[in-house]
Amino acid sequence: MTFPARTSPRKSRPRGTEPALVAALLLFQIFCTVVFVWDISAEFWKAGWSVLSDLHLLPELAAVLGLMLATAFVGIVLRRILERQKQLEKGMSVASGALAGLMEGYFESWGLTPTEQAVATFTIKGYSISEIAILRKSAEGTIKTHLNAIYRKAGVTGRAQLVSLMVEDLMRESLVEPALPEAAPRSGDRGHA
Repeated sequence: MTFPARTSPRKSRPRGTEPALVAALLLFQIFCTVVFVWDISAEFWKAGWSVLSDLHLLPELAAVLGLMLATAFVGIVLRRILERQKQLEKGMSVASGALAGLMEGYFESWGLTPTEQAVATFTIKGYSISEIAILRKSAEGTIKTHLNAIYRKAGVTGRAQLVSLMVEDLMRESLVEPALPEAAPRSGDRGHA
């Protein structure tokens, strides 16, 4: 059974629009840089180095150099941000899968019915009793009865302890094993394990 995702009351943009917008602005900045470099190059082509004595071109030359540096900097920062976002999304995916597996294990060990499992899942996701009742097409009293049974079977006194139990277990286990370099055997080690 799939459960609806908890939505935020804030307006949300389509996923990935910020990096796409920044990339589009970066491409525009690159285009502007090319145009200005072409303009300055044309001036040099016509007048040679004597163009540097023309005072209005010195600020243009400085602006073009600044634009080139800024474009390079923004490109590097954008690449790092996108790499970091990719790592975070991977971590969230791992954590989400770990939480689902953890919940299933607890639900099974507590002997929850399928209905209680659904109510517990909605509760852990942060839905209120009235929201769960609407989603389950049940009365709020029925949801409260299921929650009392869940709390009793889980050995907790309420929603906060139920969620805390899951979070503590997630934090206790490493979701991603760190890659450790193999240690070279020390000269004093003689094959002892």
